[in-house]
Amino acid sequence: MSSRNQQERLVLAADADRRTIERELHGGVFQYLVALATTVQLARRAAESEPDAVNALLDDIERDVRRALDETALLAQRIYPATLELGGLAALLRSAAVQAGVAAKVDVSAGSDYALETAMTLYLCWLAALTGTKQRQVTIGVREADDTLTFEIAGEDLGTDFEALQDRVEALGGSLAIESEPGGIRLSGSLPLRK
Repeated sequence: MSSRNQQERLVLAADADRRTIERELHGGVFQYLVALATTVQLARRAAESEPDAVNALLDDIERDVRRALDETALLAQRIYPATLELGGLAALLRSAAVQAGVAAKVDVSAGSDYALETAMTLYLCWLAALTGTKQRQVTIGVREADDTLTFEIAGEDLGTDFEALQDRVEALGGSLAIESEPGGIRLSGSLPLRK
């Protein structure tokens, strides 16, 4: 694969990520805020003539505000996960599995501290594997050896869009292999360590 093609695909993948975030903002948070504005207008009118209806409208407002906050927090986590700084890579990977509603076995060396681009690349591989999985168990193992971070993600029904991630891993000097095997899919990768 030529370096130019890989760079092109990285740019296209970054653009696709931004479009996805825009769609999620418009389809999620934006819709909750529109509903919230409408409900506030209804509550204002009801306050004058139907005080009992106001409580039901206030419940709707509270629900929409909570949903908008939840959606915003999830999008912020995808853009830059603060959990990485607060709890490290293992906590970040566990948190992503919990948010995806997937039982996961996360095995990461304790106290490991990785460069941001390395940790984010591994995190994005994990998110892609979790996206769309229907199973209840996925595993990830992360190890350090000879200035290299190796990882393996395994499960029955992992996500399928790994080309952009393969480009990202390779752009950092690593490798990513996707293997179908009896009982599932396995991603095996390595990244050079940059402390």
